[in-house]
Amino acid sequence: MDYESVIGLEVHVQIKTDSKLFCSCPTVFGAPPNSNICPVCSGYPGCLPVLNRKAVESGVRTALALGCEVREESVFARKQYFYPDLPKNYQISQYEKPLAEGGELFVETAGRPEPLRVRILRVHLEEDAGKLIHPEGAGGAEGSLVDLNRTGIPLMEIVSEPDLRSSEDAQRYLEALKSSLEYLGVSGCDMEKGSLRCDANVSIRPAGSRTLGTKVELKNMNSFRGVRDAVDYEIARQTAAVESGGRIVQETRLWDAEKGESRPMRSKEEAHDYRYFPEPDLPPLAAPKEWVESLRAALPEMPRARRERFTRDYHLTGYDARVLTAQKELGDYYEAAWQLLRTVRGDGREKLLANWVTTELLGRLNAGKMELASSPVPAESMAGLVRLILDGTLSGKIAKTVFDEMWATGGEPAEIVQKKGLVQVLDEGRIREWAKEALARNRKAADEFRSGKERALGSLVGAVMKASGGKANPEIVNRILLEELGSGKTGG
Repeated sequence: MDYESVIGLEVHVQIKTDSKLFCSCPTVFGAPPNSNICPVCSGYPGCLPVLNRKAVESGVRTALALGCEVREESVFARKQYFYPDLPKNYQISQYEKPLAEGGELFVETAGRPEPLRVRILRVHLEEDAGKLIHPEGAGGAEGSLVDLNRTGIPLMEIVSEPDLRSSEDAQRYLEALKSSLEYLGVSGCDMEKGSLRCDANVSIRPAGSRTLGTKVELKNMNSFRGVRDAVDYEIARQTAAVESGGRIVQETRLWDAEKGESRPMRSKEEAHDYRYFPEPDLPPLAAPKEWVESLRAALPEMPRARRERFTRDYHLTGYDARVLTAQKELGDYYEAAWQLLRTVRGDGREKLLANWVTTELLGRLNAGKMELASSPVPAESMAGLVRLILDGTLSGKIAKTVFDEMWATGGEPAEIVQKKGLVQVLDEGRIREWAKEALARNRKAADEFRSGKERALGSLVGAVMKASGGKANPEIVNRILLEELGSGKTGG
């Protein structure tokens, strides 16, 4: 029997604020254990929470960008469970009346002509719990340590409907959501630091069925690849269990990236297990329409709209537009460079610049696992390099040599060209001499070309470029070689 997987994601996003959700403790990452805590976030009796306005604004902006309906009144609730890293023995979250509901996110996925529409069930605010550390032999004996620095960190939980059908869908959705959050500037979205965390609810059902199967929740996935691998593993595990006559148990499982497998953590809780009730120390959260609309009006251009503009205004392919707009900083880089090239003549300027950014620049960044902010080639220098190609100073091959030097030294392209004598040769007389020399030394290739083997021209062009040290203009080289070959001369 064929089975269909059904996947929904619960994404926890750390909101970028200076202080915690209900107190003034700092949110800086990497501080010594239990150094960023106070009586409020440590759960001391009698301490009252005070809501962080910026966190609320970020939640509302995110909800609006995802097309959600923001409630005029939402309510915080106590989600009660008992765990060592939860000092109050409850978490302040939202349940029956969340901040916002009913949005959508469009996701580009392979094999689909149109973007996948993933519905957003809800966006709500909550505080984070602490962190348990399990060192071997802690204090001379086996034990666990508790760091409460994360306790009270402001989070948004963004819950999707079960609209995803594969591990690739899940990964692409998470990437698209991360991109949107970065455009909004509401989170650092660093999965390694825990500011973007994802739980996946996975089930299977017979292909064509509309009935949902028993879902299993997956936790502890700290990378996009981890999400994909964990979902694939769970789909295979559930399929094997059903085909062998077993049944799926509703549970929470932990993903072990090193072993490439998941293991049971606990039976999956239902909402009633948490005994939600309204938080008595916080009044209902009011979001007046006028205030919400002012935030809507100030939203930045989002990735999908920017991608459409790049294809329309810069005449880029869908692929180039997707790559350039996936990260806000990269799109900003491209547009900053383009502004410096707008007055430069030349066909295909937009595509040429896109090629250098997506291939050469991104290739170096990815190889070195570097962020764009660390690039030694700023947008101004990239524009200068492309300008030299467009005005004929550099060939594409020599431009790569110049880029190598720019990357290594941070130098300006024009200065590198002058210092190393890399100006492209446009003198047709010199190029014709190189062409005649190449034809004389490569008579066999010349004869093969005249007999109809057009590929032979490539070796002749290569011989001319070698003789010129790569400086001859390729278009002139091709034209002159064809002229010489057409005349029947072989030089010398």
